[in-house]
Amino acid sequence: MSLASPARMGIQPVGYNAAVRIALTLGTDASRNEKNDYIRALLAAGFRREEIVVLPPGSKPEGQFDGVVLAGGLDVDPSRYGQALKPEGKVELDANRDATDFAVFEKARRESVPTLGICRGIQVINVAMGGTLVQDITTERPSGIVHLVPKREDERRDHPVQVKPGTRIASIAQAAEIQVNSRHHQAIERVAPGLKVSAVAPDGLVEALESDGPWLLAVQWHPENLPDDPASRRLFAEFARAARDRSQRNLAGSAPVEAGLEADSGRLNR
Repeated sequence: MSLASPARMGIQPVGYNAAVRIALTLGTDASRNEKNDYIRALLAAGFRREEIVVLPPGSKPEGQFDGVVLAGGLDVDPSRYGQALKPEGKVELDANRDATDFAVFEKARRESVPTLGICRGIQVINVAMGGTLVQDITTERPSGIVHLVPKREDERRDHPVQVKPGTRIASIAQAAEIQVNSRHHQAIERVAPGLKVSAVAPDGLVEALESDGPWLLAVQWHPENLPDDPASRRLFAEFARAARDRSQRNLAGSAPVEAGLEADSGRLNR
């Protein structure tokens, strides 16, 4: 699938004078070039490739950045939300990925950096802010909605999502209901303080969280896989606008712009 230009997709890149640094956390096996759908979606939203810094598992965030994307991947360690591992849940863990994602998000919170969470990303955000997760939907919250659909097809719409009016995701979706793809076996259980639910699946599971504070939006589906979906394009475009706005505010305030994130300069001690 070829990369569509921002203009062809109806999105005009936000103007800027200073370089922006976007942190993108990815799993060990994820590609780190334009074949990666997260990177393609960010490019389509107007970022340049050199502005996107991929943070693989175990890497440490260094310097200043203007936006964070917490991407999909393996499960969050239940010990981080006070639970023991449930053997029937088929939980797959990556301690290094957890270390990187939680460190990046905590840095983003301290510095009010716009943050977009996707799939695993919504779960990382919820846990980091004090919430909990359903370790396995099939065994703990079975319903008629299949959230981990067999025979993965990235662009297939698997179920509807009801969007709550007056929310950030509502302004992006521009509809009371949207159709989304779905490939997760875990879900939000207790919503963390400081977050609000802005979209749900028909079975009541949380599909989007956001904050009234600095720009923060997280979704359980995979908008990066839906390049022809207007709502998905608007989601990345709004994230890009928030990141550019932050960069411009820092520039106007004469804040020093550091070199950005050096993904390979240090490893987290565990």
